[in-house]
Amino acid sequence: MRKLPVVAAIAAGIAALAVCGGSLWLASFAMTGERQTLDEAMAWQSAHYDTSFYDELQKVDYTVDAPDGYVLHAQELRNPVSTNKYVILSHGYTDNRMGSLKYVPLYLDLGYNCVIYDLRGHGLNKPTFTTYGMRESADLACVADDVRVRHPELTQLGLHGESLGAATTVSALGLAPAVDFAVADCGFASIEGVLRDGYANAGAPVFLVDLADLGARVRYGYAIKDMRPIDALDQNTVPVLFVHGQDDNLISPQNSQDMYERTPGERELWLVPGAGHAESVLVAPEEYHEHVREFLSKL
Repeated sequence: MRKLPVVAAIAAGIAALAVCGGSLWLASFAMTGERQTLDEAMAWQSAHYDTSFYDELQKVDYTVDAPDGYVLHAQELRNPVSTNKYVILSHGYTDNRMGSLKYVPLYLDLGYNCVIYDLRGHGLNKPTFTTYGMRESADLACVADDVRVRHPELTQLGLHGESLGAATTVSALGLAPAVDFAVADCGFASIEGVLRDGYANAGAPVFLVDLADLGARVRYGYAIKDMRPIDALDQNTVPVLFVHGQDDNLISPQNSQDMYERTPGERELWLVPGAGHAESVLVAPEEYHEHVREFLSKL
């Protein structure tokens, strides 16, 4: 009879280990997805639109040190027509700076120099985990500060982000120095909400998000439930254009709707019919150009 408590204790211990191991794996799965190389990302871009303009641009490669000493790789794409306006473009999760090229012709046409860079853990940067805007926003603020130091003649500085890049852009609005505008394309209000929607749509238990959150706290020192770009908008004074594909099945358009409603001051929301995740500029390039042009004309 005395063996039963021992057996129960062993079973409980095995279950606890399974839960701990599962939570650590879920956290790793959510925060360290396989990244594309620059060549892989460029191949995808070139297969979906004309990227020949990139080869013709004057480029300057450089690095920026983040607050914790982490090194970020960046590239300045100079407008063929001399201009003192700049925009910093932030790419999506597992992508890299090449993923931002789809927006470059738009900004070149509107009279901007473009700065593209690899987000922390992506591209040419040292591998590390993603915090969905928490560390990345401080990185972006450093990139913005660096642009202003490099170009004291600068007259306007904007931010444009896609998906994780949009979340990073929104999260950085209170950190980046003197940003004049921001465009957030298919961003998320909180990564917890995206994960819960994803698990629910896949028919998986939603409590797995809670396990991933526990694993993230233990393994990386960051809580998934704290990764909420929407909270950075409460005191925002920077004009923001939110863009989202109406057919986005990865990050629901409701995320941009919620951030739009949360934003004080000047903001706009454009939901693009027929566009899936990160497809808006490809599905409606002319309309995209016009929306951004009109938005910037009001600054």
